[in-house]
Amino acid sequence: MTEHDKATILVVDDTPDNISLLTGILKKDYRVKAALNGETALGIANGTEKPSIILLDIMMPDMDGYEVCKRLKSDPDTAKIPVIFITAKSDTHDEEHGFEIGAVDYITKPISPPLVLARVKSQLSLYSQAQHLENLVQERTKELNDTRVEIIRRLGRAAEYKDNETGMHVIRMSWFSRYLAQAMGQPEEWCELLYNAAPMHDIGKIGIPDRVLLKPGKLDAEEWAIMKQHAQYGADIIGEHPSPLLQLAKEVAITHHEKWNGTGYPHGLKGEEIPLSGRIVAIADVFDALTSERPYKKAWSEEKAIQLLLDEAGEHFDPNLVPIFIECIAKVREIQQHYKDVDCH
Repeated sequence: MTEHDKATILVVDDTPDNISLLTGILKKDYRVKAALNGETALGIANGTEKPSIILLDIMMPDMDGYEVCKRLKSDPDTAKIPVIFITAKSDTHDEEHGFEIGAVDYITKPISPPLVLARVKSQLSLYSQAQHLENLVQERTKELNDTRVEIIRRLGRAAEYKDNETGMHVIRMSWFSRYLAQAMGQPEEWCELLYNAAPMHDIGKIGIPDRVLLKPGKLDAEEWAIMKQHAQYGADIIGEHPSPLLQLAKEVAITHHEKWNGTGYPHGLKGEEIPLSGRIVAIADVFDALTSERPYKKAWSEEKAIQLLLDEAGEHFDPNLVPIFIECIAKVREIQQHYKDVDCH
């Protein structure tokens, strides 16, 4: 085993002789770092090369071992590092207190070298197993989340295919929505959620009869009333679920046809009564629909589509979001080029 492959042990004790003793016991098998006080120990533990385990003396001036342990366990970056107390205390209450605040073991003074090596080896093994299991859980969680996201995207594309679309529309408008949210300064986690929720905006069209959805001409009043129901259908299809992604997808489905001036549907929400997600997706959805060719229309030019957004700012669209979207136009063009429609049917 090379020096680089060895686990790092942090020894914390205010007595140099004790540090020398423990270093001598451990240095053959481990890399050893040392600290003479709690503040130094915390600094090392929070450094770029975190220790694999900490041997911590309890009786130290200024900050005792209990306080050091509490601070380590309260910091997410160091909370999982195993702490073994090294102490002359042998009272049961002291040990109980140490375990309560997060220590994994106790070694009492005077120190027995074989015992130190055995306890350190045992705790490092447990720590390694715990990390491995955590990594497996994280990988599995990511796989499940990726699968859920992909299902949502494909359901969104299925709705578009039913509506004389190519399926690329939901991909493009999802990117447009993400760029607009990012340009507003929204948290990246929310931008990612919106990006993955946006494809479900028109899922409710699955519930619209083909005679209405696929009618080549203008819809009459009765047909238009049926068409407008797709927003509520979308919310019903997605339903109630604790998942933040599905909650946002439902919000987008039912609000992306609301208008800033209150004349939209299904609830006639006005201004900031409309959730931000719905206001963002409304712009992204309309812009892509305008600039895309369909069997029943030619694609609008970018300039003409932008002019419509400007004309409808404060009417259909949030007037604060339109100029921000226009600032993203270079990124929008890149997405349009990357995800071109293959055909129209």
